[in-house]
Amino acid sequence: MKVLLTGASGFVGSHILDGLVARDIPTTVLLRATSHRRFLEPHFGRITIADGALSEPTSLAAALAGITHVIHCAGATKAVHAEELYRVNRDGTRNLVAAVNACAPNVKRLVHISSLAVSGAGTRAAPAREDASPQPVSEYGRSKLAAELEVTRGSRVPYVILRPGGVYGPRDREFLPLFKAARHRVVPAFGGGRQELSLVFAKDLAAVALAALERDIPSGVVCHVASPEVVTARQLTDEVAAVMGVRAWTLPLPNAVLPVLCGVAQWAARLTGRASILAHGKRHELAAPGWVADVSRLKTALGRDCPTPLRAGLAETFEWYRREGWV
Repeated sequence: MKVLLTGASGFVGSHILDGLVARDIPTTVLLRATSHRRFLEPHFGRITIADGALSEPTSLAAALAGITHVIHCAGATKAVHAEELYRVNRDGTRNLVAAVNACAPNVKRLVHISSLAVSGAGTRAAPAREDASPQPVSEYGRSKLAAELEVTRGSRVPYVILRPGGVYGPRDREFLPLFKAARHRVVPAFGGGRQELSLVFAKDLAAVALAALERDIPSGVVCHVASPEVVTARQLTDEVAAVMGVRAWTLPLPNAVLPVLCGVAQWAARLTGRASILAHGKRHELAAPGWVADVSRLKTALGRDCPTPLRAGLAETFEWYRREGWV
C-alpha cells in the first residue's frame, strides 16, 4: 500500500498523517507552496512531499505516481465568498477524481472525508441517517454535498465516504474560541445551549479513515463518524470548563440574534478579506435543534467506533492548547 493524502497540513489531515506514519504506511502528501508545514515537520524524512494543488491537474497526476490508495481530506470550511467553497470543495474534488480515474486500476480505493453538514440536522430522537436524502442548510454543507456528488457520479475507483460530526482535538482552531471564552468565565450559547451534538475526537476520526483504507467493504459506503455520546451545547461548555478547572457561566442568547451576528460577520469578511466561519448560512446550522448522527453503520460496515470519552478528549485538547500557548 502507498497512500496519497490531501490536506495533510490541516487539523484533521495532520492527525490522519500521524496514523499513517505510525503504521509505517508509505505516504505522499500533496502540498501547496503556501501551506504551513508545522504539523508535518515531525514526519520529514518518512514521507514524500508532492508539490501541487487540487486546482492543478498536472500536479495531481505526478503526485499519484505509484499510489494505490487515496485519502482526500483537503477542503475549505470557510471563505470570504461562497464561490470559494465550491471552487475548493467541489471543483478540487472533481480534479482529484479525474486524476485518480486516470490511474485506475493501480489505485484501489478513494476515501473521501466529507461532513455531517451534508446529511443535515438531527436530534437524539431523530438522528441524521446516511440513507436519507441529504439536507444541508449552509453553503459549506452544500459545497460538501457537491463534492460528494463528484465522487459518487464520477469515480471509477472503489470509494468510501466518511461524514464526521463536529471534530475537535489538538491543533484545532474552530473549538478554540470556546476554550478562550471559558477562560474568561462567560460562554455565549444560542438557543439556551439546548442544541444536541455528535462530536468526534480527531484521533478517532483518523483511525476510522485508516480502517476505511484497509477493510474489505463494497464501494459506495457512506458512514457517519462520531462518538455515540451525544451532548448539548451547554453540556459541552460545562465539560470544557471542568477540564480547565474553571467555573464558566453560560450566557443564553436567542436565535433571533443570529441573522444580525452572521450578517455582520459576512460583511466584515468581505471588508477585510478574512474568511469567517459565521458566514454563508452558518446561522441555519447554529439555529438547528441538533446535529446528531446515527453512527450504527460505522460499526457494521467498518468494524470501528469512536471510543474516546468527551471529557478525556477535551482534557487532551486543553493540555495541547496550554502547552502551545493557545489559551
